Order: sequence, then structure tokens, then C-alpha cells
Amino acid sequence: MSNEMQLKYGCNPNQKPSRIYMANGGELPITVLNGKPGYINLLDAFNGWQLVSELKVATGLCAATSFKHVSPAGAAVGTPLSDTLKKIYFVDDLGELSPLACAYARARGADRMSSYGDFIALSDVCDVSTAKMIQREVSDGIIAPGYEPEALEILKSKRKGTYNIIQIDPTYRPAEIERKEVFGVTFEQGHNFLKIDMDMLSNVVTENNVIPDNYKRDLLISLITLKYTQSNSVCYVKDGQAIGIGAGQQSRIHCTRLAGNKADIWWLRQHPKVMGLQFVDNIRRPDRDNAIDVYISDEYMDVLADGVWEQTFKVKPEIFTKEEQKAWLSQNTDVCLGSDAFFPFGDNIERAHKSGVSYIAEPGGSIRDDHVIETCNKYQIAMAFTGIRLFHH
Repeated sequence: MSNEMQLKYGCNPNQKPSRIYMANGGELPITVLNGKPGYINLLDAFNGWQLVSELKVATGLCAATSFKHVSPAGAAVGTPLSDTLKKIYFVDDLGELSPLACAYARARGADRMSSYGDFIALSDVCDVSTAKMIQREVSDGIIAPGYEPEALEILKSKRKGTYNIIQIDPTYRPAEIERKEVFGVTFEQGHNFLKIDMDMLSNVVTENNVIPDNYKRDLLISLITLKYTQSNSVCYVKDGQAIGIGAGQQSRIHCTRLAGNKADIWWLRQHPKVMGLQFVDNIRRPDRDNAIDVYISDEYMDVLADGVWEQTFKVKPEIFTKEEQKAWLSQNTDVCLGSDAFFPFGDNIERAHKSGVSYIAEPGGSIRDDHVIETCNKYQIAMAFTGIRLFHH
């Protein structure tokens, strides 16, 4: 470890010089084992590491996240994968998967379009099972507290030997006060050491006031994910993983819609028509992912009209009608939703309900809380007021 690291450039190639360093004279908490990470890579790495390490503390399970442009595209804990999830995450050919590999498969698979070229964070030592999964994905780098020797060699082979591999000291704790400069002006605030745990979910304000423990776990996953997502943000979670994250929207309803649409796509990918798509041999993984996204969307009609389906599919897929999609979406239930700030109107609840949300955690404190609670009651949704805002910028 050293006190500073020179970087190629900052956010953009014209922003030079660029470096990271410890202003207090101490050593950086990371060691670069391979590659040369950039400015944005390291922002993703540090945010991602905080997210997964907090997920592990809160749930007792190993965790993984897939970061892009300083927000997570996916985050998950290491629970086993069903055969359906193995297939839609394209890991059904990898044999037995470790809990950590399951966590990354979930984090990567939640929104594969957004995870393209991700920076990965793992809560635990990277094992061979996880490294083999990462090896074939398009990714910029990884941060973890350690690497099994064989796993490290597998990762070093990525990107012609230039894959960014960072090891972080898991005992590192940042200073109580953090600073950053914007436009030559220094901003200072206390580091957000807020601990998110079950106690935060004790104030259930709806008529349905029962939140079973497994759904409390999912609500914790949503809140910890939001803690490291650019605001405004909301996060839909199901069965131990984020299935839709909306980040950086100026309007909360647009954020809820964006994340809800991602959650819907995640569920639609499990429909037999989507799972039965027959792709041409040797199709690139990103091209396959893009084709699935187009097939689910309205754009598929244009693809058929243009006659380009032959380039992607062995057999022309049947139209996935809106009626079929609506019927399939109605089967998605018991989804959890977290919000980094209060919902100002009941329209957010209406949109969440369409994506199967049954449990919500949000700070509360809106002048229209009564309307939001009333809308939850209409759908028998249980909602906890956490009393804590989770803005992140």
C-alpha cells in the first residue's frame, strides 16, 4: 500500500492531472493487484465495497454488487438460485455455484443491460466459482477483501491481462469527517456511518402492520442499496436481490416508474416465451441480452418488419403480446420497495402496486403521508416509516 495513486485522468480525458491520495498522510486502504483503475472505477469500487460490506453485516450473508457510474445496477446476497434464475442469468452451465457466485449472478442478472462494463464489489474473498462467472462477462474491474490464488489467475486473464483487480483492507474505517471540492469550494460533512438494521422497520403505519422477517431482510437490502445510489432513488427487491433500481431522477414518481419498469423486465424474462428463445450459435452475450430486451419491448415489431430477426434467432419468435405480458406480471407478488426519501404522493404507491409490491420502507414526513398510507391500505400493503433519509450524492 502507498499514500497516493496517480490516475490516467479524471472523469474525462481532458481532466488532468488526476490522483487519489490520503490527506492525513496514512496509507491507501487498497492494493491494485492487476490493471490500472481509473477515477470512475475507484468511485464505483469504494461505493460498491461499502454497500456489500454493510449488506453482509445486516443479513449475515455474503453479498455482491454490480456498479455503473457511481450507482448500483444490481445488489444481492448469496442465497441459492432456482433453475429458472440460473437459466435467465445464463449460469446454468457452470455447475455448482458457491454462495458468493450466487450473489454475483443475482447482482449481474438483475439488469444485464445496465451491468455491461460494470465494476464488481464482493463482501468476501473471491473464489474460483465466482471468478469463472466473472471471466466471461464484460466488466471493468473488481474489488474484494481477497482472492483465492486460482481465482486471481482467472481474473488476471481478462481483457488481455489488463483487468482491474483491487484488494481492500476490510478493517479500514474512514475518518469521521469527509470533504470534497466542487468548483474550488470545499464541502465538509460527517461520514454516513448510519447502521441500517431491523429496528429501522419497527414503525409500521399501515392497517396491514405485519412484515415477516424474510421481507424485512429484503427491505434492509433495498435501504442499504439506496444508501449508495445517487438520489433520488428507489429500489425494488425480491428474494434477496434488487430487481429494479432507479437512480438520479429529479422526480420521485419518475424514479419509481423507472425502477418498476426494470423490475417488470426482470419478471418478464422468466416467462416461458422468453426462456424458450433460440439464439443463433456463437451470439455474443451482450447481443443476446439486447435482443431479449428488444423482444420484451414494443421495438420487436420494428425488428420483425425490418427482417433482422434472422441475425439473432434460429427460429422467428412468436409475438409476446401485451395481454400475455400483463397476465404474467400479475403473478409477481411479495416484492419489497425502499425509497431514500418520503413519497410525496400516492401515485408512487399506485405504480409500485403494478409491479407486485407488498412491503415498503420509506422515511415518512411528507405533508401527504395520510394519502400515501391510505393508498397503501387500499392494496393491503404494509409500510414502515424509517424516519431516516438516505440521500447520496
